[in-house]
Amino acid sequence: MSRPGNKPIKGRGAAHNPANRYASTRSEVEDDGWGILEEEPGHIVTTLTVDASKSVITYNQSPDIPFDRSINPYRGCEHGCIYCYARPSHAWLGLSPGLDFESRLLYKPDAASLLKRELASPRYSCAPVALGPNTDCYQPVERRLGITRSIVEMLLETRHPVGLVTKSALVERDIDLYREMAQEQLAHIMVTVSTLDTGLSRKLEPRAAVPKRRLQIIERLAMNAIPVGVLIAPVIPVLTDTALEKTMQAVRDAGALTAGYVLLRLPHEVSPLFREWLSTHYPEKASHVMSQIQQARGGKDNVARFGERMRGTGQYADMINQRFRLMVRKLGFPGLPDLRTDLFERPKQPVGQ
Repeated sequence: MSRPGNKPIKGRGAAHNPANRYASTRSEVEDDGWGILEEEPGHIVTTLTVDASKSVITYNQSPDIPFDRSINPYRGCEHGCIYCYARPSHAWLGLSPGLDFESRLLYKPDAASLLKRELASPRYSCAPVALGPNTDCYQPVERRLGITRSIVEMLLETRHPVGLVTKSALVERDIDLYREMAQEQLAHIMVTVSTLDTGLSRKLEPRAAVPKRRLQIIERLAMNAIPVGVLIAPVIPVLTDTALEKTMQAVRDAGALTAGYVLLRLPHEVSPLFREWLSTHYPEKASHVMSQIQQARGGKDNVARFGERMRGTGQYADMINQRFRLMVRKLGFPGLPDLRTDLFERPKQPVGQ
């Protein structure tokens, strides 16, 4: 159900819950003539539900990403990034990709034990695993649930390589684990930096670490000899693309060993949510932003084809790619070390299992 007027909600990215595209029925707010519309509360409380998944490692065959397996401790993300490509996944759960995605979270309390069972299987073959690629494994609820830390402890115990992407300062809590793993080339971390503009970041990513703090995360990881890189994502036409070079210089100065980027993606419900966000926060730039996006997406808001969805096509997309490559050469990013798989030690299961 839409919020009347869809006014911004403090601390949230979306302003309402768009209908679930799989739902058989939909409801809309309608004025009955009395001039009074039912309003949702201004403060949205985060709720947690146990995810009853029977396994924790998910496999993929995507040619667009450098890993074939991942672990996601949470579904939904309290960071509330309006552009998040994972929002549509909440529709599979019967929930809305809007406010529900930010406030109705699912978590896997037994993730570490499930992981141990899967790693102990004689059929398991070790390869680097991505931690939290769908939703941030260090989002605010992790502070009290500690599921991500329990997973990393299991990976350390078994000498299993891991890579992760985060925009949360909470990753610093587990530096002790990553530092030990990094000594054996078993871990590296990517920090997402979308913009250096604090005001823009607060609107885009209302509950994520501010840009200055993310640079500090990079510095601290580097100081602890943990290989760290940066994912500049998303690159948003008009709003963030003009600062691409400045951003890359800042993250390199902070200690990033590599950098990558992703052009803004607007799959399914993300497109209308982002359009609404634009009209609310940057109405004078909205048409220009969407025009540039569509230039890079074959006249559409989004193209999901492999090989194209991350970078786009056309003159605008090529220009961004050329600017990025030029800065990579100029700044001399050395790259992340390869993760080792030869140290893996299969965990022992208790007798009788």
